[in-house]
Amino acid sequence: MNGKRLLLDTNAIVALLQGNPQVLKVTSEIEWIGISIISHIEFLCFSGLAQSDRDLFAKFLGRVETIGLHSGEHHLIERAVEIRQVFRVKLPDAIVAASALIHNAILVTADQKFLSIKDLPILSF
Repeated sequence: MNGKRLLLDTNAIVALLQGNPQVLKVTSEIEWIGISIISHIEFLCFSGLAQSDRDLFAKFLGRVETIGLHSGEHHLIERAVEIRQVFRVKLPDAIVAASALIHNAILVTADQKFLSIKDLPILSF
């Protein structure tokens, strides 16, 4: 998989930080890894998050690119709206999917609802 780009969904971030061997292997062979600001927020909203979890996540953030949602990101915004309307997924999922598509990345996820989004490259675990 060398040379490929990955965008990790929230469940992939959790799996990676918990040491899931499949996710560890896939991410170790990649030149670029990103996460959506949505996944960043979702992770920090988990109840019962220990300080050690927050510390590990902070280290993780230093190694990946967080894809923001800015008013100047017209392509990302338009793509998220299109995905939301056409595939009827929740808005946060539409933003995650659009982030992967706009950044030419494969979405790593355990969430089957993304499979309905046409042309979205997915790596399930």
